[in-house]
Amino acid sequence: MLPRRILALPVIAAVFFWVMAVLTLAPAGAAPQHPGGNRWAQYEREMQDPIDDPPDAWEPTEFAFARLRYRSPRDGYFRRFARWGTDANKGDRLFMQAIRRLTRVHVRSVEEVVDVDSDEIFNWPFLYAVGVGDWVFSDSQAARLRRYFERGGFLMVDDFHNENEWASFMAGVHKIFPDREAIEIPDDHPIFNIAYDTRHPFHVPGYQITRGQEWERGGIGGHYRAIMDDNGKVQIAICFNMDLGDAWEWADAPEYPEKYSGLAFRLGVNYVLYNMTH
Repeated sequence: MLPRRILALPVIAAVFFWVMAVLTLAPAGAAPQHPGGNRWAQYEREMQDPIDDPPDAWEPTEFAFARLRYRSPRDGYFRRFARWGTDANKGDRLFMQAIRRLTRVHVRSVEEVVDVDSDEIFNWPFLYAVGVGDWVFSDSQAARLRRYFERGGFLMVDDFHNENEWASFMAGVHKIFPDREAIEIPDDHPIFNIAYDTRHPFHVPGYQITRGQEWERGGIGGHYRAIMDDNGKVQIAICFNMDLGDAWEWADAPEYPEKYSGLAFRLGVNYVLYNMTH
């Protein structure tokens, strides 16, 4: 059982004002689905691990986890699913269960899929994207993402490995922010300590660790990096040569080490609360 985390009153107050003043997180048109259904059925072929909606899906809440649907030349190349759909949507939903247990944030039990071509992106202040080592943006997509960040949006990226994928990832970043570079997040940055002390975080490997393989696709050396604005606020939180999504997805698998899932959940919670309070 995961311990319940009670947040300090200043954090709760900040969350309240964030909900009231920033963005609407639960669109009124989101109708409940019948038990056993999946609102994202049209995307199931693009998802690696789709599961049915729980009974409380689409209830209005103060926070919803949104996954970015982007384009990649590797969509469906070796596997049937798209790159954006890696670990989806089981990993997302186990993470949302963890947020419910570890905080007092009223989080929706199902994710939102947000397409990079849609202005719907502006309704979801926290985005998560995986496999970004080969994402590709058109001019209009990059411009939309730049406006998203300028309006206060936050993106967490995960599960990309090796220097070739890093270069492709940064090519996408530079299309959004031509003058921005990634930096290592300092250990004393508040994103690591807003709810849990995750300073000096260790490497979080994917499921391959159960076969004794620490690293994936030749990417050695885990990094917690960020793209920051001029005031030092994190806009893109980067988990490079790591796979927190796998740690979420396989948290219920006895063979996957709990220490990795535990850190991945705590880091994810810190990232969510940082976005809601900064």
